[in-house]
Amino acid sequence: MARLAQIVIFGASGDLTSRKLIPALLRNFAEDNFRGPIQVIGVSRSDKTPEEWHAELTGWIPEHLLESWEHFKPHLSWKRADAAVPHQVETLEGHLDGLALNAGEDPSLVGRLFYLALAPSLFAPTVEALSKQGLVDCEPEATEGWRRVVVEKPFGTDLHSANRLNTLLHRHLREEQIFRIDHYLGKETVQNILSLRFQNAIFEPLWNRKHLESVEISVCETVAMEGKRGAYYDKAGASRDMLQNHVLQVLALIAMEPPSSMKPDAVRNEKVKVLDALRSFAPEEVRTHVVRAQYAKSEVREHDYREEYGVADDSQTETYLAVRALIDNWRWSGVPFLLRTGKALNKRFTEVVLRFKTPPLDLLNGPLPGDVCALRPNDLHILIQPVEGVRLSFLVKKPGAGMIMQRSVLGFDYSDLDAGPTPDAYQRLLLDAINGNPTLFIRGDEVEAAWRFVDAIRAGWEANDGPVHSYPAGSMGPDEANALFQGCEGLWTEGT
Repeated sequence: MARLAQIVIFGASGDLTSRKLIPALLRNFAEDNFRGPIQVIGVSRSDKTPEEWHAELTGWIPEHLLESWEHFKPHLSWKRADAAVPHQVETLEGHLDGLALNAGEDPSLVGRLFYLALAPSLFAPTVEALSKQGLVDCEPEATEGWRRVVVEKPFGTDLHSANRLNTLLHRHLREEQIFRIDHYLGKETVQNILSLRFQNAIFEPLWNRKHLESVEISVCETVAMEGKRGAYYDKAGASRDMLQNHVLQVLALIAMEPPSSMKPDAVRNEKVKVLDALRSFAPEEVRTHVVRAQYAKSEVREHDYREEYGVADDSQTETYLAVRALIDNWRWSGVPFLLRTGKALNKRFTEVVLRFKTPPLDLLNGPLPGDVCALRPNDLHILIQPVEGVRLSFLVKKPGAGMIMQRSVLGFDYSDLDAGPTPDAYQRLLLDAINGNPTLFIRGDEVEAAWRFVDAIRAGWEANDGPVHSYPAGSMGPDEANALFQGCEGLWTEGT
């Protein structure tokens, strides 16, 4: 039987713990996904009893899991502690050891996962305090008595800070112990990119510059600066908040070479190669390859971005970003990757579109009726959210006299499988971290390669003071972003 695992959540009073982490752990518990017994320890500077914590969490539990919640609550305890205060870390160690002993386990053989649901500035001090107390010490690749640390995003604010944070963490942890989480990688349809590509012989031979004219990745959101989010967002913007992590992680999965196996480092090695091959723009190239914009008030929103709470009156922070990225390698040379993300848009969706090239000969010798594109009849849509599925478009002859063509679509939806809702991303990722599988987590060199690309864009803005365009809230974004399709057929997808 597997040993006890203790999941220690720092920042357990926060919104992330209530909304995501505890419900994800509960689902795994209800589905009997854990290999052995678990204990969940909430750690915060707040003073409360376990029962008070349970009561706070109950409001976040889905109704269909309330019965399982009653069985799960005894596995949750609370410890008031500040990880940056040495003597409080000592009391935490005693608390964890006591829980293990009460369960009949040797504390030295219990696995411990420390989840840092904290402000980024506290990542390094917390790990240092845990290290000084010996709480993260373990043998390499240990199967018993293992120690792992999950670090939330953002991981740095630029290449220098990310490199600095990596250095600080590596003073106390081996890379195998660090699990940098990006919840997008836990989404079922993001993981399906690998199976779609590498388990189907019909796609991979066409997945290259010979057959694809462009690749589009869109992460569009309807939310804006609700609440007091503007104070954080104005220091980050779309480039740091979305491009550096979510968007580039999807790009890496779309563009990577087939790995030699599904072992964690085999997959992550190929992702790093893609990110390293991304062309870093010279300052003058940023003007022609990047469009940034801020939303303006409209019928659906009464404030401009600069009028939002916590946003500077003269802010240059982008709420919308579109990039014509280029990957300088053998597979993708010359194929533009059109990346787009934005707030306060007219629709929430995440989608990848692969647009295939023109057939070598137009046998019909003329335009086609309706809205069917004569030049680019084929594209593949990978739908990530909220619709989850795949769509492949092609032309067929319309029944009747003459060669009149019409568009047809082959599609697959996860809802067709009758397997219920797809698992929440945190449910999969937390289970992987407990089981020691880092495949869907981000390696240190991956983070730095992504920041290298983003920093080049931001350096171009600083050097050339490029324009910050405007778009009405509730629209599809600025018209200027359409110019990034130069030389290619098509416009930005409007979602499915």
